[in-house]
Amino acid sequence: MGILEQFRLDGKVALVTGSASGLGAAIALALADAGASVACHGNRRPADETSDKIRSMGRTSQSFAADLAALDGAQALYQSVSSAMGAPDILVNNAGTIYRQAAEDYDLQEWMKVLQVNLNSVFRLCQLAGHKMLERRHGKIINIASLLSFQGGIRVPAYAASKGGIAQLTKALANEWAGHNVQVNAIAPGYFRTTNTSALQKDEVRNRQILERIPAGRWGEPEDIAGAAVFLASQASDYINGEVLVVDGGWMAR
Repeated sequence: MGILEQFRLDGKVALVTGSASGLGAAIALALADAGASVACHGNRRPADETSDKIRSMGRTSQSFAADLAALDGAQALYQSVSSAMGAPDILVNNAGTIYRQAAEDYDLQEWMKVLQVNLNSVFRLCQLAGHKMLERRHGKIINIASLLSFQGGIRVPAYAASKGGIAQLTKALANEWAGHNVQVNAIAPGYFRTTNTSALQKDEVRNRQILERIPAGRWGEPEDIAGAAVFLASQASDYINGEVLVVDGGWMAR
């Protein structure tokens, strides 16, 4: 098989959580462009727009809604996708939430919500998908980490804790599943133009400080993450396990 053919995803079923917009939508579209059938998830409503775009490309897609802040949300989503499209060969855990408040005043309900969406539901989806992947002896799991998997951030203690947990969960699952031909890796995006970073983009001082540190000199656009996602979802990455791949315009190099 030629090297470019190793990046093809024909015949694969992918589930991308949080794919109604932003990074998740860009990843879903890229996986479809590489040949996959894609289940697109939205937290409050189905990711219909992303699914429509995928179908306009001539690919198969369905949209699903599930509240990942609910204890049974991950299981409900996985069962719906499996029943409609088959057990996923590729799982991308992109859905996430953030809450900003000083640590000493941080609302405990918000803490629990952030950990539930960003970490607990990710583990549950990995667990559910992992059963079938281990049985088949092939599968790809991509967790979306963050620069705050490495750094503490400011006024986002729950987000930092959850994304630090994602990096370690990725490594832990890779240790157990790599020998069964199931690759578990993560992507750590830098500063991308998404709704989660809108407050930072609007803050003139923080926006300037961020751009001054990024060697590329710009915010990332959602499409900038697409290549990394296709690579980690494809046969081209079969010997990569437990990696947290930073896609940040050079931020961590400074």
